[in-house]
Amino acid sequence: MVSKLKTSTGLAVMIALVFMLSSWQVAAADDLTHVLKGVVKSVDKGSKTMVVKTADGTDHTVKWTDKTTMEGGKDIGEGVAEGSKVSVKYTETGGEKTAVAVKKAGKATGKAME
Repeated sequence: MVSKLKTSTGLAVMIALVFMLSSWQVAAADDLTHVLKGVVKSVDKGSKTMVVKTADGTDHTVKWTDKTTMEGGKDIGEGVAEGSKVSVKYTETGGEKTAVAVKKAGKATGKAME
């Protein structure tokens, strides 16, 4: 009887451990996305980066890749200029922000940022 109890307990622990490890891997695989709204201070097409200043005065350097989408299908380097009011959806890894999508902010959003 004791042997069956130990086997059942051991099996339950193993199942719980497998479940916890598999759920951790799924959570680690998903990149969290964030949204940043502000005014573009600078654009560097060579390094594919832009600096966006938010309403609180903080400068955020965001890089873009060939996978980054831009409203209207434009290239980021051509579609975003200094002074543009933008909303940037990005992921962050090791302190580096990478844009997933960039959208020019509407008039209502732009006024809220001024």
